[in-house]
Amino acid sequence: QLVESGGGLVQAGDSLRLSCAASGRPLNNYALGWFRQALGKEREFVARINRSGGSTLYAGSVKGRFTISRDNAKNTVYLQMNSLKPDDTAIYLCAAGSDYSAAYSYWGQGTQVTVSS
Repeated sequence: QLVESGGGLVQAGDSLRLSCAASGRPLNNYALGWFRQALGKEREFVARINRSGGSTLYAGSVKGRFTISRDNAKNTVYLQMNSLKPDDTAIYLCAAGSDYSAAYSYWGQGTQVTVSS
């Protein structure tokens, strides 16, 4: 089970750090990703980190502002979000999958991030 936390209501330009913790499943076996879904829009990719943490990938819209990281000892993945914009408003979900595939097998329920202008 993946459980996200850290969402909230912030103003444009603020920062938030999202966390995704796993129970009953060691995350060090998986690549981890963050996705988001805004109201009325399709889910979109945000960031990904491989099993070792040595490789990351970002959507163009967040590159330079967001940072994904992981702490395998704490079984947790993070998303540091800086310089937030109203367009970043969405439900943010974490997911776990294989290092060798773009597919994700396990998903959290999401945490709401709202950025006011």
